[in-house]
Amino acid sequence: MTAPSTEQALKAALQASHAWWDDMGVDIPVVPVAPPSAAKKARKTGKIPGTKSTPAPQEIDTSEQLIKAAEQAKAAPTLEALKTIIEGFDAGVLSDHARNVVFARGNPDADIMVIGEAPGRAEDEAAKPFVGRAGQLLDKMFAAINLSEENLYITNVCNWRPPGNRHPTEDELAMCAPFITRHIELIAPKLIIIVGGISLLALTGKTGIMKTRGNWQELDINGETVPAMPLYRPAFLLRRPELKKDAWRDLLAIKARLDG
Repeated sequence: MTAPSTEQALKAALQASHAWWDDMGVDIPVVPVAPPSAAKKARKTGKIPGTKSTPAPQEIDTSEQLIKAAEQAKAAPTLEALKTIIEGFDAGVLSDHARNVVFARGNPDADIMVIGEAPGRAEDEAAKPFVGRAGQLLDKMFAAINLSEENLYITNVCNWRPPGNRHPTEDELAMCAPFITRHIELIAPKLIIIVGGISLLALTGKTGIMKTRGNWQELDINGETVPAMPLYRPAFLLRRPELKKDAWRDLLAIKARLDG
């Protein structure tokens, strides 16, 4: 068996670091390294070799979009109306690059609402949240405490897949906030499960999923206090399987709350 070269080992270490930083919510700019032979050309043209000449992302007038989102979300009398509104909403870069609006799956009459971060590639293609490998793990986690699509309603704080699977920006989360707020109001859950740090930030304003997971939060929905439990996102657990024991304790806390 041939030992990996130093270059291969460095690349593997870098990829592992980027995966860790991504799970912690750190934005990592991807900048290709130009070969020495191309350095002179790069200095002349100002362009990094290997990159495409793409136009800058469409800028959104945040204040205008916030007003539109708030007005339209508030006007939605039903889930179907809310879905139609989101499907027709101009979310700038998000809606321009996403293939589908990812609205929800599960039972809209459920007492438990699961709210994740944003769709990935598999979700964008299927137009349903949590259907990829990570979503399959999430389903298994819930099945372990007798929860499924029959008694869960599953959605995201962001209904569009961000370009390149990046995290939604703060402005984008603010733009999506009226939609997820109205979504929660229409479902009127008795318990909310917050999946991932981005969802935690969007719904509670808090950061640090590693220190917040397992601790009950309280969300004010239309003057009603709804208990909410933050969980690690399943994609993180796939990379850090040793933390599944913490996720299991959190699931047991949810089960105890439901049984009580």
